[in-house]
Amino acid sequence: MVHFLLRRDWIGRIRLALTLLGLPCTVCIRSGVRPAFSCSPSHPFRTSLAIRPISASCCNLYMTSVPIATMPSLPHVKSRCPEYPGSKIKRFPVPEDQLDWSLNWPQYNPVSYTAPAVLGKPAWADPEIGSFSPQFNTVDGAVDRASFEGSYKTEKGEPLNPRGRTGLTGRGLLGRWGPNHAADPIVTRWKVDAKGAKVHHPVSKRPILQFVSIKRKDCGEWAIPGGMVDPGEQVSVTLQREFSEEALNSLTVPPAERAKIHERITMLFKSPGFQVYQGYVDDPRNTDNAWMETVAVNFHDESGNSVSELPLQAGDDAGQVQWVDVDCSCALYASHSHFLELVAKERKAHW
Repeated sequence: MVHFLLRRDWIGRIRLALTLLGLPCTVCIRSGVRPAFSCSPSHPFRTSLAIRPISASCCNLYMTSVPIATMPSLPHVKSRCPEYPGSKIKRFPVPEDQLDWSLNWPQYNPVSYTAPAVLGKPAWADPEIGSFSPQFNTVDGAVDRASFEGSYKTEKGEPLNPRGRTGLTGRGLLGRWGPNHAADPIVTRWKVDAKGAKVHHPVSKRPILQFVSIKRKDCGEWAIPGGMVDPGEQVSVTLQREFSEEALNSLTVPPAERAKIHERITMLFKSPGFQVYQGYVDDPRNTDNAWMETVAVNFHDESGNSVSELPLQAGDDAGQVQWVDVDCSCALYASHSHFLELVAKERKAHW
């Protein structure tokens, strides 16, 4: 697993210190990993950008200082959407003032639901608790059950969502009890004219970035490609694999072309990557006992000679794929536009 400079236990200490000072104090919960739909708008990031170089086994990463955001007035919103995605299951309504597990709420009677596809025991899913005893808050065999949120509680052998009640128990569409880890590669390049010169926005006067965007088959929204971290897999490997499969359809191309793709992709993913975010995701698939967490990393094709020259081809769960200008008016899946805002600020590009 990639060793990030931002350690999980620092998050709690920073949050506590800011709380004691009376300042807004939650680590960003903004992320966009594969929710089936969006429930409501949330609040923008507020960040500082002090660069710290770190390294990973397959790619070199650098990251900003801890992204600190104001606590949204309605936190944990998508995770409480009334109807669970892909089903007709209704969540037990959870008001904002009853989110915390420490609050006594005898009336709380959540619906229990695990999707049939998960209960069918695919390789990517856990069995039901009782038939096995997972070790939470640690690496359990090959499965990472530790959370970026720090240590989470368990009750009757089941993990409790660190952001609170969701109105639904079980795993829903998620395979793992506890955190379900994902990785989102944000691949960018500069927009250039016919002569290869950077194109600047007429208003901001800043150069325009473009990123690889996929159109999801399930909801029809444009998004950053990404996917789940396989057991025992390094996040850096997941980032490269998911981009290759979703944006370049590397699983179906001829071997000779696949080798060319691999060479170009390896070139890009060995370049310095900017870690945009790591943490909990407010995702409508979340339940009381299973939730999404992600690492989002930006890989930038500065010279335009790696993936920029490869023909994009949709694969895996992507319906379409194309280069899209980075702009604040982008209507993207979930919270992906906020990731791009951070990337644009980091690259001193138009937003």
